[in-house]
Amino acid sequence: MAEEKFDAIIVGAGPAGVSAAIVLAKAGINAVVLERGEYPGAKNVQGGILYTKMLDEIIPEFWKGTDPAPLERYITEQKIMLLSKDSAIHIGYKSDKWKGEPHNCYSIVRVHFDRWYAKKAESLGAQIYTGVTVRSLIKQNGKICGVKTSEGDELLADVVIACDGVNSILAQSAGLIDEWRPEEVALAVKETLELEKEKIEERFCLDGNEGTTFEMFGKITEGMLGYGFLYTNKETLSLGVGCKVSHFQKTGITPYDLLENMKQHPILKPLIRGTKTVEYSGHLIPEGGYNSMPPLYADGFLVAGDAAQMVNPSHREGSNLAMTAGKLAAETVVEAKNKGDFSSRALSSYQKKLRQSFIMPDLFDHKDLEEEIESRPELLTDLPEIVSQAAYEYFNVDGRSKREVQSAILKRVFRHRAVRNLIKSELTFKNVMGLFKGAVKGAFKFKSLAKGN
Repeated sequence: MAEEKFDAIIVGAGPAGVSAAIVLAKAGINAVVLERGEYPGAKNVQGGILYTKMLDEIIPEFWKGTDPAPLERYITEQKIMLLSKDSAIHIGYKSDKWKGEPHNCYSIVRVHFDRWYAKKAESLGAQIYTGVTVRSLIKQNGKICGVKTSEGDELLADVVIACDGVNSILAQSAGLIDEWRPEEVALAVKETLELEKEKIEERFCLDGNEGTTFEMFGKITEGMLGYGFLYTNKETLSLGVGCKVSHFQKTGITPYDLLENMKQHPILKPLIRGTKTVEYSGHLIPEGGYNSMPPLYADGFLVAGDAAQMVNPSHREGSNLAMTAGKLAAETVVEAKNKGDFSSRALSSYQKKLRQSFIMPDLFDHKDLEEEIESRPELLTDLPEIVSQAAYEYFNVDGRSKREVQSAILKRVFRHRAVRNLIKSELTFKNVMGLFKGAVKGAFKFKSLAKGN
């Protein structure tokens, strides 16, 4: 590949990179994807939920045809669980509306999905080279015009799209970011647990190829900011937990021990009984969001996906943001190619496209949520136990009148130090509602925000 010249070089064959490659290939742009893994998906880790709308915009009706996407189960139920040391409070939604195609989302196994997605790009004319490690960018007169690989090759292009993950070597090489701070990234660990298809459907009350998801908060993260998850696949379960790296450093808890402890929780243990671990993996996840987002364009250069902190941790979304960002980056390159202008000014339309999509508004509206929660550690430690105990007394029939029970619950709750601290810190109902109202106002403020990102 030495000294080859392309219209565009994409680094990274994850959702962002392959999405960009597909859009460019459809437009007749000569693009190449460079992936350091042995094959697309070899190093990618994700809990495993794929939202359909974003992919459908790139590959219409991807679930149909002679070569459909390798999907596991379509999700008809989503649950949120607040766990104390021995109990759980569930909030969930299940609907027949999610049974009709196109389904809202599917569980997937990334190693299978990513290889299928990359082959789709190749079938449209994109070139994908695996086992290629990009070490740095090539610059001429201040403009980025290619990449250097560890093999010594120098590949030239009008534009480079960095989709090389959370520790983006290219964004660092471009001078757009430094290494992420521990509070800006999370470390997640996941096990794939083998279980017979029939047992999964019986255990989780699923009909045929239906699926369910659990997102879990509370005791399982031992006071650290993070969450656990459990997703149903056809013949496996995806079980994992992740927390901020800075919190792992402070507590000294290892990710492996956190996952093992979670598996022993009395509410979760029956759900994974009889399973066999067939895969264990770990992955860094960008957590800084909007506040940590680097500049997304420069002369001959664009950044998308995890490399640009495009993860919404509040809603556990990432691959859908990456796919849309890759698509928009590619559309920007097509426009630049038609104009013959790959300057920073020309590529800045990528920023505008992101603002007009759901990506930047969502990241902006949730930009301070994690900081708010971290400033009130009792939300992660005491509150799950308080709520669990209150629920226990509310539902427990012990001979007292309901009036007595409710009075006792309120007295104990408001005597608790954690609750008094929350009241003192003004996290009242009024302020909680203010957060929601602020999100609405933020949508309008966002449109006129005069900010580089």
